Amino acid sequence: MANLKELRSRITSVSSTMQITSAMKMVSAAKLNKAQMAITAMRPYADKLTELLQSLSASLEGDSASVYSEQREVNKVLVVSIASNRGLAGAFNSNIIKASRELYENVYSGKQVDFVTIGKKVNDIISKTHTVVANKSDLFDDLTFANVAAIAEELMELFTNGSYDRIVVVYNKFKNAATQDVTTEQFLPIVPTEGDTNVNLDYIFEPSKEEIVEQLIPKSLKTQLYKAVRDSFASEHGARMTAMHKATDNATELRDSLKLSYNKARQAAITNEILEIVGGAEALNN
Repeated sequence: MANLKELRSRITSVSSTMQITSAMKMVSAAKLNKAQMAITAMRPYADKLTELLQSLSASLEGDSASVYSEQREVNKVLVVSIASNRGLAGAFNSNIIKASRELYENVYSGKQVDFVTIGKKVNDIISKTHTVVANKSDLFDDLTFANVAAIAEELMELFTNGSYDRIVVVYNKFKNAATQDVTTEQFLPIVPTEGDTNVNLDYIFEPSKEEIVEQLIPKSLKTQLYKAVRDSFASEHGARMTAMHKATDNATELRDSLKLSYNKARQAAITNEILEIVGGAEALNN
C-alpha cells in the first residue's frame, strides 16, 4: 500500500485536475450556448436555400445549365476537412480524420485526392501522409460569414477552372451537446434534387430563371459552407463540454478512492502506533 505522503500528493494532484476540467466544462458550456443559437437560427434558411437552388438548377438544361452544376468524370477530388484548433474534445477531431482517410482510401480509391484543412488538429495529421493544398486553420480566430465566403470563392474557382472534378466537405453536424454526427456533403458540383420536384409548377420568374440561379448559386454555396463550419464549431464545444464532464466525474471518483485508501492507511498507522505503545507499557510492567 502506498505511504501517506504519496497518497496525499496524489489526492492534491487529482483535485487540481478536477478543478481544471470542471472550469473547462463551464467555459465550453457558455460557448456552446452561443454557438448553438447561431447554428439553429441559420440552419432552416440555409437548408431551404440549398433545396431551392437544387430544384431550379435541375430544371435548367443545355446551355442554360449553371457552371456549378456541370457533372464531369471524377478524376480529381478535393476534400475539405473541418475540425478544430484545440484538443480535449473526445473523439471530435479523430472522427473527422478517420472519415477523411476513408474517402481517400475507399470512396475515391485510385483518384487524385487532395485536402483543404480547417483546424490545426486535422491539418497536423492529414498533412503527414496526404497532400494539403491549403490550411485555413486561422479561420477560427475570426469566424465570420465574410471569411468563410472567401474560402468558398476559392473552392468555386478551383472547380470552375477544372482543377478538381468534385469537392466534398467533411464535418461534425451538431445534433445536441452529447451527439455530433460525422457528415460528408458534396459541395460541388451541385447535387440535383432526387425524386419529384415542384420545378414544373407555373411559377413566374422575375428576372429570368437563369439569372436568378446564376446570382443565387454563389450565395447558396457560401451559406452552405458557413453552415458546415458553424455546425462544426457548435459540435466542438458540445464534444468538449461532454468530455470535460466525464473527466471531472472520473477525477472525482479517483479522488474519493484515494481518500478512502488514505484513511485506511492512516487508520492502520495509528493502530500500529497504539499497539507499539501498549506493547511497550506491558514490557515495562513485566
